[in-house]
Amino acid sequence: MTDPSATAIPPRLAGLPSWGPRPTNRDVELVPSTDWSGDVVTYDFPGVEVGVATYENGPTGCTVLHVPAGARLAIDARGGAIGMSNGFEYFAHAICLTGGSVYGLSAGSGVADELRARGGNRGGVDDLQLVSTAVIYDYSARETAIHPDAALGRAAIRAAEHGRVPVGRVGAGATASAGKIDYARTELTGQGAAFARAGEVRVLVVTVPNPVGVIVDRDGEVVRGNYDAERGERRRLEGDYLAAIERAQQPRAERGNTTITAVITNVRLSDRELIHFGRQVHSSMNRAIQPFHTALDGDTLFALTTDEVDLTPSVPAEDDDAPVNSIAIGALASELAWDAVLEAAR
Repeated sequence: MTDPSATAIPPRLAGLPSWGPRPTNRDVELVPSTDWSGDVVTYDFPGVEVGVATYENGPTGCTVLHVPAGARLAIDARGGAIGMSNGFEYFAHAICLTGGSVYGLSAGSGVADELRARGGNRGGVDDLQLVSTAVIYDYSARETAIHPDAALGRAAIRAAEHGRVPVGRVGAGATASAGKIDYARTELTGQGAAFARAGEVRVLVVTVPNPVGVIVDRDGEVVRGNYDAERGERRRLEGDYLAAIERAQQPRAERGNTTITAVITNVRLSDRELIHFGRQVHSSMNRAIQPFHTALDGDTLFALTTDEVDLTPSVPAEDDDAPVNSIAIGALASELAWDAVLEAAR
């Protein structure tokens, strides 16, 4: 029986990778592209800017979330293939999400260089611009070895503006993909985002799903990944694994997976609350990505707060450190994270 999601959403197969010699940054003239005529998610979060830059002849790119005044930061990193640099688990001025695997980490240095220049190249401790970077492995879904570099990072932060997040095959999501049980069944995803405002509270999520798992909508249907062209259907991975186990065959999955996410709120959270806020949102994403946090994934979520809005829940006096705020905001952000993943898969 054909999965209805497969007929509703046309397949977007990534194609089989070639592991032979490939052009890299030194072989072509690279021009960062910061223009985007595709879909965007709009948001209203003063003091938060988002910029993207893409090397179209990759294609690969980076996405920067910039908070000029800075924001407190907690990081939740899981899985067996994490790619991250400068994981400042207390404060950030910018988060750089990028392709290019470990080579793409240099994009974050470009972001930091640009911010340092804006500050007059001062070297005092209080002048340091803190940039944390996380990468996806996107080489399996393209024919080049071009990677985001410092020039692309500088272009992304220079393009950062308030109010819109480009979504689709752009920035860090230019060649993201999902459902890599078999490269022949892998589908391209992209970059996704979602925003909500409730009273004075604001939450913005930006994500790049590049998992070994498939992407699942709220009806439980697989919408990206593990597309079987012969059957004309998408399906979850566990059925393939169960069949392999029953036949005493080696279950398979391809390498090169990671989902990277940034979630920012303006709600004041204690250090403890911010850590658990990040964990709550990251854990919730297994509803949209199945399976998630595997040994072949390097999932990383950056949780930030600008501490601008105080919520005053009624809690017992003897329990005034109860993490009620993080639970409430985490519930909202968790739904937005699902929305953002689905936006990337659209």
